[in-house]
Amino acid sequence: MLTKYMKMANSEVTSCIKMIKNFLNKVDLALTVLSTLLCMLFVLVPPLNEMPIRIVLGLPLVLFLPGYSLVVALFPRRRESLDGIERITLSFGLSIAIAPLLGFVLNYTPFGIRLAPILIVLSTFTITLSLVAWVRRMKLPEEERFRVPFERLLRIKSLFGGQKIDKILSIVLMASIIVSSGTLVYVAVMPKTGERFTEFYILNSNGTASDYPTNLIIGEEGRLLIGIVNQEYENVTYRLELKINGMVIHGEYVFMTHNETWETSFTFKTTRVEENQKLEFLLYKDGEVYRTLHLWVDVL
Repeated sequence: MLTKYMKMANSEVTSCIKMIKNFLNKVDLALTVLSTLLCMLFVLVPPLNEMPIRIVLGLPLVLFLPGYSLVVALFPRRRESLDGIERITLSFGLSIAIAPLLGFVLNYTPFGIRLAPILIVLSTFTITLSLVAWVRRMKLPEEERFRVPFERLLRIKSLFGGQKIDKILSIVLMASIIVSSGTLVYVAVMPKTGERFTEFYILNSNGTASDYPTNLIIGEEGRLLIGIVNQEYENVTYRLELKINGMVIHGEYVFMTHNETWETSFTFKTTRVEENQKLEFLLYKDGEVYRTLHLWVDVL
């Protein structure tokens, strides 16, 4: 009787593995798109952007998914000149090259190098190429289409006895669930505080890190964008102070919560003709100078 139940259980496990195998063989592109959309959701939408899972979703989008979508779009056939290891290596390498390249292009657009534009551009790139890969793959005969061979991960069962491996897989599955649940509870109850720092930056009036107004005519106004990002894991009241040639021309207090971004436009002009006039941007925290930036301005 026990043997009969064990055979039935073994048959059910085998059927389940086949179903999972057949499902996974068709969803690499769907998983790519889904992971990309989830990353956008957990990075851009508050309060979800406070959850640590945004890092788990963000790393693949930067390090793997753009390159993978490009590789599968270029090589949709199963029997190409690339094997699995080469595809994975290319995916990492191309992703590491694509992300900085897209950021460089964004620097010369009105959007500038910011989190939201970079994320949207990377996501659009990945999703678009995934759709291109799907279209190219569907045009091929089924036996020629590239697919991720997830079943190779399941072939380990053939190396062992049926009942023993089923028991081992069951134990591993239960242990994984327990460890995952414990980790999730720990992260939720005791979130780890990362490095404390404040981002302080200046951009031109178009929001890019170039073409600053450093060559002016007497009486001409220069326009800048000043930004602060609080990553101190606490509420902070900053003091922003601007000087030109050592003279204070502007000062204000800025109260910010953790992970808040503050930006403001600023217009300045000088009243004397002189080269190499120093325009300073000072950010105070707890009464002390915390961050400093400066530009050298020539006035003719």
